[in-house]
Amino acid sequence: MERRQVEERGNGFHSCCNGAVADRSNLASVITQYVETLNQHNLRFLGYPTNQDFDYDALAPLLHFHLNNVGDPFTESSFSLNSSKFEVCVLDWFANLWEIDKGEYWGYVTTGGTEGNLHGILTGREQFPDGILYTSQDSHYSIFKAARMYRMQCVTVGTLVSGEIDCVDLKALLLAHKDKPAIINLNIGTTMKGAIDDIDLVVQTLEGSGFSCDQFYIHCDGALFGMMMPFLIQAPKVTFKKPIGSITISGHKFLGCPFPCGVLITRLEYINTLAKNVEYIASRDVTITGSRRGHAPIFLWYALKERGSVGLQNEVQKCIISARYLQHRLREAKIGAMLNEFSNTVVFERPQDDDFARKWSLACKKNIAHGVVMQHVTVEMLDSFVNEFIQERQIWFQDDGKRNPLCLANDIGVGNCACILHE
Repeated sequence: MERRQVEERGNGFHSCCNGAVADRSNLASVITQYVETLNQHNLRFLGYPTNQDFDYDALAPLLHFHLNNVGDPFTESSFSLNSSKFEVCVLDWFANLWEIDKGEYWGYVTTGGTEGNLHGILTGREQFPDGILYTSQDSHYSIFKAARMYRMQCVTVGTLVSGEIDCVDLKALLLAHKDKPAIINLNIGTTMKGAIDDIDLVVQTLEGSGFSCDQFYIHCDGALFGMMMPFLIQAPKVTFKKPIGSITISGHKFLGCPFPCGVLITRLEYINTLAKNVEYIASRDVTITGSRRGHAPIFLWYALKERGSVGLQNEVQKCIISARYLQHRLREAKIGAMLNEFSNTVVFERPQDDDFARKWSLACKKNIAHGVVMQHVTVEMLDSFVNEFIQERQIWFQDDGKRNPLCLANDIGVGNCACILHE
């Protein structure tokens, strides 16, 4: 979006937070006005996977300290104002979730999913310097960014209508490049459709294409679902008992946090090729960034301890049930909608009005948009969204009688499309 458009949309607040208007005498009122604006946006925040339902007031005293977890969390640095002990507790929790023993894993709290992907892909590249990166066309943009940054050959794999990686296409591509190791990025919940790549099927495809375990590295981008799936009965297991090399999640997505953060877990055996001792910090440089936010591990630790496994499981179930409700309401209104199994991402036709999409913070791509049903999303919010969507569609498609909803059969499947050909 152009800078001019951004300024126009937030012109009232923009004038308050710039220039002489925002002097020391009215700083509190500027923040109060901004909080009111945020509260209004929060009532219709539907399109992105960030949980807004959290309360960290008990941690407010920590804001009086700069906390910096520079270096390896398992090698405490000389920067004494750190939260490394909390960080290791968080890492132990996720290592247990993904079934890897304490003495066999390494990890750290990142700035978010992108940094976790950058580290996971780098680890794979260090194992196989001449390896080819394979990732589906529905992967997060950070995977393609990693390929550019590391100057890796990147092969884009096709996907099924669901958004899941197409293993038939993957096999053909692997066979065409059998002379080089494979570095595979798998999506545990794709960005737009919430599709889950089948780890077992991908491993079978690798082995069936002649790649042994010492010829491939698998990184799992589990930004949202990597934490949800272990709490869903019958969901495919994301575990280090399978031949994967690394997993990353975003802490601000399912858990919820006031700032972006994430967790990266990999196998300890891979880390020595990345690590360099740095005398200045009395620790090892093995992370993507140098200085790292020390508050993030404490916020994650607090969320995990306060809610516990039972609480987290209940939240997962609530999100899944509410997502099914949204899909049902849309289909009932004859609006094409798709919901993948074990997913809380509902995909539907893209609104014709960009202002409507922005009002509900919808993520859009080509013909489709989606809503991600997180903990803060209530049934009342979903009803309000669907009712307004129905009203707006009557204006978009019936005023001139010439336009009809797009056919989404190629985007979400014939069974989910509600166009005049498939309703």
